[in-house]
Amino acid sequence: MTAEPTTFKVTGMTCGHCENAVSQELSELPGVSAVTADAETGIVTVTAEAPLDDEAVRAAVDEAGYELVGRV
Repeated sequence: MTAEPTTFKVTGMTCGHCENAVSQELSELPGVSAVTADAETGIVTVTAEAPLDDEAVRAAVDEAGYELVGRV
């Protein structure tokens, strides 16, 4: 199975620390192989081996202290 990137919009990120916090929480989800977060655009790209559960993504973003708007 090929890793599939999924793009999300996250609000509240303002700096590199924010990007790292979101990336760290999301990278702990099962099957996630890469996370790229951009505070300037609020875009977070998650690459995973299986389809992502949006509620799990929302919980991870919430745990990092930010808000998931949804898929882009």
